[in-house]
Amino acid sequence: MQKEEILKEIKDILIKNNLSLSSAESCTGGLISSYLTDISGASNFIFQNFVTYSNEAKTRFLDVKEDTLKNHGAVSYNTAYEMAKGLLNYADCAIVTTGILGPTGGSKDKPIGLVYIGLGYKDKIEVIKYISKEAKTNDRYKIKKDIVEYALIEFLKFIKKYV
Repeated sequence: MQKEEILKEIKDILIKNNLSLSSAESCTGGLISSYLTDISGASNFIFQNFVTYSNEAKTRFLDVKEDTLKNHGAVSYNTAYEMAKGLLNYADCAIVTTGILGPTGGSKDKPIGLVYIGLGYKDKIEVIKYISKEAKTNDRYKIKKDIVEYALIEFLKFIKKYV
């Protein structure tokens, strides 16, 4: 499925069901928000989007607990879950990312290209662990683009399951 088709289907589902969507991005730095606003009519469903790159922003705007960040790190299932949960205070639906783009910062446990994608709808939250197929390129933009496209496909599957 092409990017434009995915975005149109997301838009159609959200508008048809009168749902709002917010995103909170760390590693993707606003690219999800950019993709979503590439389509006409985005103002009918986008409520508020955040780039929460720092831990402080995650705690301030999304209610991520400092203990979660301390005990699990910013790049973790727990942080993505709390980001999505906090984002649902702003909108009906949520999509969040937290990960490592590289070329530095990776480790054996948390390699470059690792991302946790949090998806939310009302009281339902799912977190997906994904390692970008572009990770070996060490090209931040290619990794980011791959993560965003994967996240949008997963969000579409997620929202279809519940709406």
